[in-house]
Amino acid sequence: MLGVLLLAFSLVTIIHSELCRPDAQNAFKVRLSIKTALGDNAYAWDASEEYLFKAMVAFAMRRYSNKATTQISNVLLCNMTERVSFWFVVTDSARNVTTVPGSEVEAAIRMNRNRINSAFLLTDNTLQFLKISSTLSPPIEPTVPVWLVVFGVVLCLVVAGILLLVVSGIRQYKKKKHESAETGDLEDNSNTPVTTENGIPCDILDLKAGQINGVYAADDERLTPL
Repeated sequence: MLGVLLLAFSLVTIIHSELCRPDAQNAFKVRLSIKTALGDNAYAWDASEEYLFKAMVAFAMRRYSNKATTQISNVLLCNMTERVSFWFVVTDSARNVTTVPGSEVEAAIRMNRNRINSAFLLTDNTLQFLKISSTLSPPIEPTVPVWLVVFGVVLCLVVAGILLLVVSGIRQYKKKKHESAETGDLEDNSNTPVTTENGIPCDILDLKAGQINGVYAADDERLTPL
């Protein structure tokens, strides 16, 4: 009985080694840069981390297919290196001797990439699935709605335009007022008649107020009796 169990275990090991090997059908290579990502806070890659990786892949497959058939034992790792790189495949839970098509594994990984990255405190650049294209991070919802930002910009432009028109109107008004004042002064100066006597300009007499001739005033004062 023990021999049968050992034989069965050996066959399973051989089968798994054939399923999970570099460049095998439906196999994917993974490379982790833990030291680069975390620096002094980097953790060691050990059996517990391998178990977590298998669990995350099984979780991704379950979530993608909406079936609870994929187990951690269905995720096989092989060719582990010290620089933390390895290959993995997902076996068919029904027979466990064939692998799940690579397209399904890829779709499941892409769908749950952010959850897998978060489990290992890494990003698409430090947790690389070499045959699976990187996914974009989910868009960050802005704290201020876009329409409100656009409305604010338009409102600022309108207010700036109104202020510009007001300032321009005030300047035009002051300019016209100044020009009108200068024109009025020139007209007053041009309408004032200037008389000349013997080629010498003389001031116009103020007919209303009257003007006393200085020569006659002097004679009157001299002849005024005491």
